[in-house]
Amino acid sequence: MSFRTTTAVDYVEDVSPGPGALPPRAWYSSSDAASLSLNGRWRLRVSATADAEDDSFAEEGFDAGDWAEVTVPGHWVLQGDGSFGSPIYTNHLYPFPVDPPHVPTENPTGDHLRVFDLPADWPADGSAVLRFDGVESCARVWLNGTDIGEFKGSRLPHEFAVGHLLKTVGNVLAVRVHQWSAGSYLEDQDQWWLPGIFRDVTLLHRPAGSVLDFFVHASYDHTSGEGTLRVDSDVDGRVTVPALDIDVATGEPVTVPVRPWSAETPYLYDGVLATEGERVPLRIGFRTVVLEDGLIKVNGKAVLFKGVNRHEWHPEKGRALDLETMREDVLLMKRHNLNAVRTSHYPPHPAFLDLCDEYGLWVIDECDLETHGFTEQGWRDNPVDDDRWTPALLDRAARMVERDKNHPSIVFWSLGNEAGTGRGLTAMAEWIHGRDSSRLVHYEGDWDCRDTDVYSRMYAFHAEVESIGQGLDGGTHKRRELPFIQCEYGHAMGNGPGGIADYQRLFEKYERLQGGFIWEWIDHGIKHPELGYAYGGDFGEELHDGNFVCDGLIFPDRTPSPGLLEYKKVIEPVHIEGDGSDGTLRVTNRHDFADLSALAFEWSYQVDGETVEAGTLNVPSLAAGESADVKLPEPPADARGAETQWTVRALLAADTAWAPKDHVVAWGQFPGVSRPLPSVAPTDRPALGKKLITLGPASFDARTGALKTIGGVSVVSPRLDVWRATTDNDDGAEWQSDTRYGVLWRTLGLHRMQHRLDSVEAGENALTVRTRVAPAAREVGLDTVYRWTSDGTRLRLTVSVTPEGEWTLPLPRLGVRLGLPEADQVKWFGGGPGEAYPDTRSASLVGRWQSTVDDLQTPYVRPQENGARADVRWVELGGLRIEGDPEFWFTARRWTTEQLDAATHLTDLTADDTVWVNLDHGLHGIGTQSCGPGPLPQYFLRAEPTEFSFVFSVTD
Repeated sequence: MSFRTTTAVDYVEDVSPGPGALPPRAWYSSSDAASLSLNGRWRLRVSATADAEDDSFAEEGFDAGDWAEVTVPGHWVLQGDGSFGSPIYTNHLYPFPVDPPHVPTENPTGDHLRVFDLPADWPADGSAVLRFDGVESCARVWLNGTDIGEFKGSRLPHEFAVGHLLKTVGNVLAVRVHQWSAGSYLEDQDQWWLPGIFRDVTLLHRPAGSVLDFFVHASYDHTSGEGTLRVDSDVDGRVTVPALDIDVATGEPVTVPVRPWSAETPYLYDGVLATEGERVPLRIGFRTVVLEDGLIKVNGKAVLFKGVNRHEWHPEKGRALDLETMREDVLLMKRHNLNAVRTSHYPPHPAFLDLCDEYGLWVIDECDLETHGFTEQGWRDNPVDDDRWTPALLDRAARMVERDKNHPSIVFWSLGNEAGTGRGLTAMAEWIHGRDSSRLVHYEGDWDCRDTDVYSRMYAFHAEVESIGQGLDGGTHKRRELPFIQCEYGHAMGNGPGGIADYQRLFEKYERLQGGFIWEWIDHGIKHPELGYAYGGDFGEELHDGNFVCDGLIFPDRTPSPGLLEYKKVIEPVHIEGDGSDGTLRVTNRHDFADLSALAFEWSYQVDGETVEAGTLNVPSLAAGESADVKLPEPPADARGAETQWTVRALLAADTAWAPKDHVVAWGQFPGVSRPLPSVAPTDRPALGKKLITLGPASFDARTGALKTIGGVSVVSPRLDVWRATTDNDDGAEWQSDTRYGVLWRTLGLHRMQHRLDSVEAGENALTVRTRVAPAAREVGLDTVYRWTSDGTRLRLTVSVTPEGEWTLPLPRLGVRLGLPEADQVKWFGGGPGEAYPDTRSASLVGRWQSTVDDLQTPYVRPQENGARADVRWVELGGLRIEGDPEFWFTARRWTTEQLDAATHLTDLTADDTVWVNLDHGLHGIGTQSCGPGPLPQYFLRAEPTEFSFVFSVTD
């Protein structure tokens, strides 16, 4: 006979959501009913297993005086001295054996204890509810020694009726939290695994006749300009909206003229839901979301999503975000022209949705569901296709929908992410469609669109996206009639993403393509005393996915990355275009709803990069989608012998809720008079000495022809350079081995090129040095000739490169690298102020810029190629002025490319005595191959015969 022992922790591996919690209901942040925040300092004891301790700690009178203290909301592994365990990062691999619903015996378990008194004015009548807004991953709860229930669903609220258990003083709240549970199989969401009570804990008084659940229905008829409001409530009451003179009973519809809500014009009406025992403030936005004519329409208009995926993250607090951090996210999004957020891959803190309502962002609200790790076994045993798990899936769907249903910003419910397909997902979709017909349903994994209202993909290449836009993609009949979005694209890992301007052109060209969401918002670096920011593997994880967790448009400290600045320019809502040849530009309003009345337009005129005059530009208040031709003024200055440009900016005409007056929303730049190329008449002839050759202001090594000085400035001789410290996108994703150029470049040996000197020739008016640059063990090479000439004060270098052999790969870069002994301040005329690469240069504005060498660096969490400036005419640093023929790419740093390439964290980089400068004729594109396509062919740097020149002179 065999038997299995049951234990007090069997609930950990139970696939059900757990007993005791009240039915889900609408979340609201305030009412006139009393509430008590239980956030703050809690006692904590961490055990190695789920059953290491009994539940005596939950009893009244238990002495926890020797326990540690932690902050709630918070994660215990991010607090203390590391004795509570460490974070774990995996992209999709489960960090435990895949044997659902079982989890390891080694299951870190945190016993949390909080003793609290009721406030003196706490009402004596009515009941009370204890609410947990987020606990990872499984919790059991006791109040005053009574077991009130357990729950799973980490990013979802759970409430318990506790009024009958409360005391005036000395209430003992005990919460046992397990890191691993059956629920962990549903939460494999490309993020740090971080146990703890990481969202608010609140005690809510429930007076007799208080509000239970309610549903605000606020539709908008774009043909009549009227909105219809109906508030369904479990408890009868009245709804008042003073600005609309509305005073009606719950359940009763009323239709009145209204201003509609949209992400561009997020107009909210203040109202109140009043029942016998409670008054709840309402923020009502009137809008209607439909699928019509094969398009997603809001208030009668098709919308274009310019979005981002957002994980919740703070570099010190993990997913325990406060209101101001959430507000900072929303303001940054609005200031960088984003109009949409996908809450990857779980419902966010509900206060974030309040902010989206207030400031205006379209939202795809995503369920707390991902089972990505089952791909390793061909989706066998996937919970979403196992009926035993369906109640848990439906519970998660219901807790999301019921909590968030009153937010006008939400236009889609998403079933989850990367969970395969199955009956459970169908059940979720059917339930959501039945519960809320006012929104659409999304799920990327449903390519046949059986359960969804949109054809959604992630990381589809440009060519496929265009074929979808043209309706040539095939698929089921239903899919062919649905709109298309990229729920993830433009993987923002490290330097990049590249190619997003090319995606945006497709989105704007084809009506069926309704935009996309960059992956993702923030780098999930954890602040570390020795590493700067830590990523996967830095905590000794057995399995990890490295810095794949650092793939955001903002750095961990919320500083915008160059990728965010690029995206802002690419998706700007006003297009300002023209070539400057006839003094006319074209302004197009790319908003979906708003006209241009909130914007003011200014022109400026630059001569050799410096603004000499500026003024206002009269642009009509174009309606959404309209264009107009606008005449520029006459050029205000005589610019003979100089290069000129026009720059036009669209600015906020007044302060808004999300940005101040004069905030730049969009800009365009147009050429005037072309730049005269630098010329050097070769009047000086090389003078040969025993050790040195002199030519004009320069001296060279007589044996090697290497440049030594220019006018007293020591120089580490320029020589051909083809290598860059590979980016995350160069190295690419493992499943794209055919085109991972970083790997292929190393295999070819481009990181260790050898330079063979063939000859040094001192001619009548030139010094010519002939070399061959090639990788060891290969027969390909680059025949390279350096030709130096001078007019006595300036020095010209012309580099001629001829490929030899069969070059099948593009080059990482092509230019010269040199070293300068002292350089700090840098000035240049060219693209700026930030970095740019061939397919990430939309935001590069031509002008005169200055910086320090240190500030030229972009601090990617994992160091890699960075800091290039595009379209440089000239640069001054270290006592030299360097002009290009043609324009060039410029980079300067205090460490070599090789040191940068070897670094794994910023703290690995230490300043050298030499500033290393790259003057590049060309760079290979960046792409987004860390999880998506590589650079498009037009951004390849081909190995082909090339010639380029630089002119050196000494600055005053």
